[in-house]
Amino acid sequence: MKKYKVLPVVLAAFCTVLVSFFVFSFIDSNASGGTNPVNEQESNSEENNSEKSNSDENTNSKGSGGNSDISNNVQNNVNGNKADVSNDVENNVTGENADISNTIDNNLTNSNDNQIENNVTNNVEVNVNVNVENNISNNTEGSSSSSENGNNDGKDENKNDENKNNDEKNKGNNEDKGNGKNEEEGNNNKEEDRIVWGVDSANLTTEEMIACVGDNFGTPEIWGRYLGEKEGVSKGLTSDEIELLHSNDIKILLIWNHFVDARGYDNGQKQAQDAIKMAQELGVPEGVAIFADIEPDYPVDSEFIRGWFETMNESPYPPGVYGVFDAEQELYAAHEQAGKDNGDLLGNTYVWTAAPNIGVTTQKEAPEYKPEAPDNALIGGWQYGLDAQACNIDTNLFHSDVLDVVW
Repeated sequence: MKKYKVLPVVLAAFCTVLVSFFVFSFIDSNASGGTNPVNEQESNSEENNSEKSNSDENTNSKGSGGNSDISNNVQNNVNGNKADVSNDVENNVTGENADISNTIDNNLTNSNDNQIENNVTNNVEVNVNVNVENNISNNTEGSSSSSENGNNDGKDENKNDENKNNDEKNKGNNEDKGNGKNEEEGNNNKEEDRIVWGVDSANLTTEEMIACVGDNFGTPEIWGRYLGEKEGVSKGLTSDEIELLHSNDIKILLIWNHFVDARGYDNGQKQAQDAIKMAQELGVPEGVAIFADIEPDYPVDSEFIRGWFETMNESPYPPGVYGVFDAEQELYAAHEQAGKDNGDLLGNTYVWTAAPNIGVTTQKEAPEYKPEAPDNALIGGWQYGLDAQACNIDTNLFHSDVLDVVW
């Protein structure tokens, strides 16, 4: 009997050792599958229902070595009187290829006081290709947008990756931020870069003139006008014009032309001071650029441009310079030299160039945007056509960045 009692014990011990051996082998094989993780994927999907608040934080989706495929999905469903939703997603990727998809879906129902904050950050350093897709949807139903009944506010901060081309590899780790305020319909994100059509004129703007431009050329988004009257040259912008242009959804670009000699630091400084004073008297708000009009027959040097820039740059109004920025013109060389004398000048002075002169066209027939200006200049616009026979205007193309510095 003792012999047969011992035998089951021995068999059980043997089976235990055998099972342990296979489990250990399986774990070890998974742990040593490769030194570089390939196709590493992290997926987060959450659904939260709350009457008061929701807070989701998804961070550190990482990939390295070879190919990275990352997908983050966040969903919040809220039904209640108040919603406070915060979503944070951060992806850090290093490798050869990266495919990143971030999706945030916020559905808020019957909420009168909503606060939504979505933050997506993609830090990507890859050798070959990077594919990033960020989709954010905020849907609010049954909520009031009035200040008395509660605000529907949402902030979307999307940081997308761009590729920089190098000789050996493409490296994508730039941030492109877009902020949007949510209304009942959803998000209004910052407008993408585009080219807009506009005009400028030395005449007073009237309803008849706006109709003339519309009938013969197109619908301008920007209209260039002069600060103060220069006898025999240009009429000064009036308060009636400001109201008329704004009522037609046309923004005003401001021009200063009360000089005929663009030489000397003190002269540039004085012109800037006079322009600032007149702009303030007219009620021009902060952040509106003023362009110094340097005509091709004016003598010009770098000191004038530097004096204009340094004085304007310390004022509420960003500096701008208009002129024929052809490489053979003195203005071109003067602007380049001013940039060397003051390292901040090129990147902070809006250039409105009249080179090359293609000729007046309609909005539909406007040329491809190819303005001429010194290297590294902040090109804001191109006056490509001069002296239209109808309506007495010049025709322009502007980069949409200028919409931030016109009135």
